[in-house]
Amino acid sequence: MRRAAPFSLLIVALLASFARPASAAPETSGDVVIAKVDGSIDRTVVSYLEEQIANAERDGAVLVLELDSAGTLDQDAAGLAQRVHDATVPVVVWTGPTPAKAQGGGLLLMYAASLAGVAPGAGVGPLHPLDLARPEEDEGSTENLALGWAEDFGKPTPLEFPEEPIPAQDAMDGNIAQVAAVSVTDLLTEIDGMTVGTAAGEFTLRTRIARTESEEPVTVRFTDLGPVDRVLHAAASPTWIYVLLVVGLAGLAFETTQPGFGFAGFAGVALLALGIYGLMVVPFSWLGLVLLVGGIVLMTADVRVRKLGVLTALGLLAFVAGSVLVFGDVAPAIRISPWLVGAFTVASFLYYGFALTVAVQSRERITSAQRGLVGLVGETRGTLDPEGPVFVKGTLWRGRAVGDTIEQGTRVRVRGLDGLVLRVEPEPEVPLEPSPEPRREA
Repeated sequence: MRRAAPFSLLIVALLASFARPASAAPETSGDVVIAKVDGSIDRTVVSYLEEQIANAERDGAVLVLELDSAGTLDQDAAGLAQRVHDATVPVVVWTGPTPAKAQGGGLLLMYAASLAGVAPGAGVGPLHPLDLARPEEDEGSTENLALGWAEDFGKPTPLEFPEEPIPAQDAMDGNIAQVAAVSVTDLLTEIDGMTVGTAAGEFTLRTRIARTESEEPVTVRFTDLGPVDRVLHAAASPTWIYVLLVVGLAGLAFETTQPGFGFAGFAGVALLALGIYGLMVVPFSWLGLVLLVGGIVLMTADVRVRKLGVLTALGLLAFVAGSVLVFGDVAPAIRISPWLVGAFTVASFLYYGFALTVAVQSRERITSAQRGLVGLVGETRGTLDPEGPVFVKGTLWRGRAVGDTIEQGTRVRVRGLDGLVLRVEPEPEVPLEPSPEPRREA
């Protein structure tokens, strides 16, 4: 009987364990963070996503990525997707709203997430190229990664890895997405109560926004790139880099026709600085860049010699060739539009061939006219402290006092030129000689 006692206790323990209900997955805290991911996923967006994942893990919040992207740009797509997969909190990737897309590295995030959603009318795929900057590189192991991620989280195994864009329903049927939702609020309602997997185990989502006082409140926060990061993100695009370089150089070319360095020059420098930052982020062709910049230099040189000739023609040819080659190796999704190249070619011909040439000729005429004013006497039509209006030879000019302030109505003499400004000084008053007294007749 004593030997049977341990066996009896073992049987009782087993029966108790079977009778005990399975422990349910813990619920999330009720905090939801919605992070917007729009455009190419460059280094700025990658840093932003890593920060949002870390913050969600710290706060125990559900992270929802509102995705509309053609893929990563010179970044490790598999590494970023692995970080999403390894998050200790649920990460939901929703491709929306319509007409959003998830392609390349963006689509890989859907495979790596705890749960993937899609908006009706959104486009999903293709999976390759993952890196928009290097479309020729094909990472064949990504399909195996996606299958492993689905198995880790208990999601249905993906049935396809699209080679071309597919609609939302096909993404649902192919187990790429598990939920269809028209909007973010609709998504939060749809996924509420679902159990999803994470690197820390399973969680039951609590995301439904409370509509009555009896429901538990859910805190929803929306995040996006900050103002500075938004500018840097926009600058890290081949199209915008091209625009920044061309417009920035046009501003500097304009300053070559002026006596000083003004607003156009400072604006050109700022635009070029952003363009150079973009070149540090996006791979480019050195040959294309040299041709693009060299073409603008040639057209500017033709402006300086007051001609519309061989230099302008060679410059335009180099400009077009550089525009095509500078980002010719990137994926078609982010390649510079031929229409934009054509529009900028016509605009450059008109700007350098006519507008700047006319501006230089007009300035020279004004300068010649001003040189003829040196030595003439005029009158101030306002106080010169030190600058103000001066009326000389029937025309109102801008004058600068030589020495002390000159009051309005003072006669002045033109002593020289400072660019387009007359240097003047007061004209001394000439005393009138006394008239001779008439003779008295004796």
